[in-house]
Parts: sequence; C-alpha cells; structure tokens
Amino acid sequence: MSLTLAAVGAVVAAILQLTIVPYLGIAGAYPDLLLVLAVIATFAWSTEAGMTLAFVGGLMIDLLAPRPIGLTAFTLLLSTGIAAVLGRVIQRGRVLAPIPLVFVLSFVTDLTFLTLFAALRGKLDVGDPIQLILPGAIYSTGIAVVLSPLATILNRRFTERERVAW
Repeated sequence: MSLTLAAVGAVVAAILQLTIVPYLGIAGAYPDLLLVLAVIATFAWSTEAGMTLAFVGGLMIDLLAPRPIGLTAFTLLLSTGIAAVLGRVIQRGRVLAPIPLVFVLSFVTDLTFLTLFAALRGKLDVGDPIQLILPGAIYSTGIAVVLSPLATILNRRFTERERVAW
C-alpha cells in the first residue's frame, strides 16, 4: 500500500468515524475504526502505512471534532507503534495477530486519551473507565475479525513478490 493511498484511506476513515459510526452503536458501544485500520495496515502492509493511517486520521478527527489538536493522533500513533513493535516479533500468525491486539490496544488508546484529555481540559467524570471502554473494544475486535483476513488476502493477491527469474 502506498503512503498516498494510506493517507486518503485515513481521511475517509476519519470522516466515516465522525459521521456514520455514531449511528452504528450497539448497546452504547462504538468502534474505533481508525485504530482497527491502523493496526491491520501495520500487520498486512507495512509500519509506514499503519503510522500514516494513524497520524493523518487522528489529525482529521481532531480537526473535525472539538478536541485538542494532535491528541487523537498521538494516542493512535502510540498504539500503532506498539503494534509495529509486536509485528516485528510475531512472524507466524500475522493474519490473526491483529485481532487480540486490537482488543488490548483499544484500552491503551482510550485510557491514554482520557488521561491526556483530563490533563488538558480538567477533570472528567467518566465513572469506571473500564466499563466505558470494554463494549467499544469488543465491537472494534469484531470488526477486526472481519477485516484482518480480508486485508491479508488483498495484500497477498496484489503485492508483487520477488521471484527467481529462470
């Protein structure tokens, strides 16, 4: 995946995150579409593609929503960086590895966001943050179950491989 395609995909994903995803809530759970796409892109294509998705998409969300500029981009870059480090360690099972990683990184992303947002804007009264984050993490993991194998299949199908020329 080229970085231009990743940046365009990030803009589209950020717009979808802010316009359509609020209507797709199930029992108060909303997925983090950018996190799912960034983690899957890191495993399926490259670290650069995942980081581009996280940074450009995070900035777009920060610009379109009333959030401090760079906060969403920072939290997504942090989680995508963790995924990139683990992606270098995990060589087998790269198709299924993003699925549990999306679940864990949903907590990392949202807890970091809540902590930094509270530090910047004052105290937030969210009650128990785990109960707040858990439904969205499960929803995001469900989306990753569908998209992770699909992204890997597309990568294998359309990426040129080095072959021996006879």
